[in-house]
Amino acid sequence: MTSPDTIVAVASAPGRGAVGVIRVSGPAVPRIALDILGALPAARSARLSRFLGAHGTLDEGIALYFPAPASYTGEHVLELQGHGGTLILDLLLKRLLELGCRMARPGEFSERAFLNGKMDIAQAEAVADLIDAGTAAAARAAVRSMRGEFSARVNELQAQITELRKLIEAGIDFPDEELDFLPQGALRARLDGIFAAFDSITAAARQGALLREGLHVVIAGRPNVGKSSLLNQLVGDDVAIVADQPGTTRDVLRQHLHLDGMPLHLIDTAGLRTAADSVEAEGVRRARSELAKADRVLYILDAAAPDDGEQSPQDVPVTLVFNKIDLTGTPPHIEDSPDPPRIFLSAKTGAGIDLLRAHLKSSAGFSEGESGALSARRRHLDALQRARQAVQRAAESLARSQAHELFAEDLRLAQAALSEITGEFTSDDLLGEIFSSFCIGK
Repeated sequence: MTSPDTIVAVASAPGRGAVGVIRVSGPAVPRIALDILGALPAARSARLSRFLGAHGTLDEGIALYFPAPASYTGEHVLELQGHGGTLILDLLLKRLLELGCRMARPGEFSERAFLNGKMDIAQAEAVADLIDAGTAAAARAAVRSMRGEFSARVNELQAQITELRKLIEAGIDFPDEELDFLPQGALRARLDGIFAAFDSITAAARQGALLREGLHVVIAGRPNVGKSSLLNQLVGDDVAIVADQPGTTRDVLRQHLHLDGMPLHLIDTAGLRTAADSVEAEGVRRARSELAKADRVLYILDAAAPDDGEQSPQDVPVTLVFNKIDLTGTPPHIEDSPDPPRIFLSAKTGAGIDLLRAHLKSSAGFSEGESGALSARRRHLDALQRARQAVQRAAESLARSQAHELFAEDLRLAQAALSEITGEFTSDDLLGEIFSSFCIGK
């Protein structure tokens, strides 16, 4: 696919800097290079050039020319690396627009790279994830996916399912031959291998999604149970006001931190009770709204009087935190066997806070160190889940009724879900949503 338009954008960060980069991609690049440089640079060779305006030199810097198809986008690409002043970049951009370019949309360079077969969707998303990475572990996961490791594992899983479909459908196409194309034992072994591959890639993708998006944890409970004190302990600073007066927290308070590389988004909320005034009532409403969106809720109880009459949330993962054990003499500990799990700690003294940190990491499935995580998004995890469910349905229908046609159809649905990850089957709406989140110039 070659677009008729030639696009341009500033590819360096906005503001004043030592070097500013402008990127141009499209069929008109050779002609534009002649106009703005006076000559077409040699392919893939840095050349010191004057950047020419309509009435003289605008700047001087390095020009790089990448002829199609050996470029990032698969089209002719020109990069101008000049001085990083905002005015200089604006003048160069204005000149390139006069020469026939149009401004690139966010992510349009990467979109063209995808459309021209230079990368798949998962790799393109990993480019944006690498730019946005907040930790070294997240950056390493993004590099793995950008280099194609995630896509390769998805494609390998696709190949396993394709091979199984071929054998099953051969039996469907030649029923009169009475051939046993795949004995029951061999079929079970292949299915076990597919499920193991699903488990492996899902674990790596879930770890990568955690590194990218983090865990959203809401601290909730009745007034004066120590919600803000717990937030301060986890953050390591007095970010929330702590007072004996109930209803101190009126609004949602957000803090971001890392637990050994795992991003944690903490949300402190107003105490859950019948509000004393309209302002507090709005705080309680916002608190309940945050509860519905949480990945996990830390529901705080007073260890000295745990029966507070307020029901903890039922439709999201909950951990009951029994605070103020410094008043009861109870040692800090965790009880994993009940559902929900219980942690006994003191937000005032810090006793048991390490248990809570470890619990948050383990409940999210986060593992420390080099784990082979692959940069992934929630849509990838959703596609993997739907694909695995389709294979599970296929296995169950075959065991129940030996319905080979249904078995083959469920395998086809599994392949369709997996193809959404790499972009073999992707709607235009999804493409627009994915690339619109990229920065301009990438």
